[in-house]
This record gives sequence, structure tokens and C-alpha cells, in this order.
Amino acid sequence: MMKVILELIRYKNCAMAGLAAVIGAAIAYSATPGDPVWMGFIFITVFIITGAGNALNDYFDANIDAINRPGRPIPSGRISKESAYNLSISMFFLGLIVSFFIGSNGIPRLIAGFNAILLLYYAKSLKRKVVVGNLTVSYLTGSTFLFGGAAYGGKGIQVTLILFFLSMLATFAREIVKTIEDIEGDRLDGASTIPIKIGETKATYIACAFGVLAVLLSPLPYLLDFFNEYYLIVVGVADLVFLYAMVRILRKDPAASSKYFKVAMFLAMLAFIAGSILNSI
Repeated sequence: MMKVILELIRYKNCAMAGLAAVIGAAIAYSATPGDPVWMGFIFITVFIITGAGNALNDYFDANIDAINRPGRPIPSGRISKESAYNLSISMFFLGLIVSFFIGSNGIPRLIAGFNAILLLYYAKSLKRKVVVGNLTVSYLTGSTFLFGGAAYGGKGIQVTLILFFLSMLATFAREIVKTIEDIEGDRLDGASTIPIKIGETKATYIACAFGVLAVLLSPLPYLLDFFNEYYLIVVGVADLVFLYAMVRILRKDPAASSKYFKVAMFLAMLAFIAGSILNSI
């Protein structure tokens, strides 16, 4: 059963989100030291709330997933919709409780509470709204850096704001690619997504435009002297993968493009680590 739950909450995505939050916290900590124990609570909070959102999303998307991803836990019958819903709500409450152990101010708790409500609203209705749903996911992804940085604040929050912006751009591009990949199921479910509204070709160009913008702005933390040359090297590799992901979507292979976007975003996080942590060594 545990294997099914881990698959339902998409634990790898949860871990990546938690890592992003810890990176934001580490950057802020280097500028404004506080209790290092908070980083553990930061990771746990983000991991749990992200998992809760993923499980709730699968609950509301059971019909779509039956077409687009029939192997997922709910449509495959390995877990019931009711069990997935109850697990999601329990995880939301647990994540919010853990957030009370973070920071000397209430900002992390406010972000955690706001994001939990937004995840609920997104899964229920925002996902099916043109642009708004994509922007919501983009914000939620980028906000993990802000959440970590907010625990320590100080000068480090300026860097996390830039990472938040860059992450939003890259995530928005990948979100459009994912809607292109899921267009058949979304159309049957009555969803209103960008490719359904304007067509796959135009949606592809929009995704590439945001992807290119993210690549062009990626050297910004280095140019502003927030990160060192290690960041520039690693982010250069991430940029190459981003560009290849765009090539795949231009060749009408959204599934491969989405995977490469995900790899590129992971490499970008490694670049953030290289640029911030190695800078202090």
C-alpha cells in the first residue's frame, strides 16, 4: 500500500519541491543565519503539502487520467477516490502543523496556508481555466524558493525572488507542453486549456517563447553577483537541456519534451546549489 501512496503523491516531485525550498532557505541562511533545524521542517512541510496537492489533483482528475494516464493509482483501481481524498486532506493538515515550527516570523506559515488553499482551489476548478491554471502551477513551483527564504529573510530573500521568477517562467513553459500532451483527455472532460483554445501549434510557440526567455534570463543571478561561476557552468548545461526540450515540442513530441523540461529544471536546481553553497566554501 505504501508503494501506491508514494506513487499517488508523486514522491519524486515532492522531494524536488522540498529540495527547492531548502535551497532557498540555505541561500537566505548564508546571509541571515538562524536555526539550521528549520531546514528539516521546511523540507518536510513542502514535501507533505506538495504530496497532498498531487493526491487531490488525481482525485479530481480521475476521469481525465482514465484516458491520458490509465496506469495511475486511482484509474487503475489500486486505490479508491475516497481514500485518496482522505489522505490528501490529512496531509494538508499535517503539513500546516509542521510549518508552525519554522522561522521566527509568521511568513512561512502564511505561505504554507495560502498555498494549501490554492492547491485545493486549483485541483477543483482552476486547472480547467485558460492560462490561470498554468500560472497557478507556475507560482506554486516558484514559491517553494520563497517559502525557504522567508524562514530566514534578510538579503537572501532578494536572491530567492529571482529564483522564484526564473522558476515560474520555466514551469509555465512546461505546463503548456503538458496541456498539449493531455489535450485529448482534457477535451473530453470539457477542460479549457491553451492548446484547446488556440490550437497546438500556437500553444507550442508560446511554450517555446517562455522557455527561451527563461534561458536568456538564467545568467541573471551571476550577473547580479549573487552566484559564482559554478552556477554559470551548471546552468549552461541546464539551458542546453531546456533548448532540446523545445526542439522536441517543435517536433510534436510533447511527452518527451515534458520529460526533458523536468530534467532541465532539476539541473537548474543543481546550478542554484553550486552557485550559492559552493560560494560560501
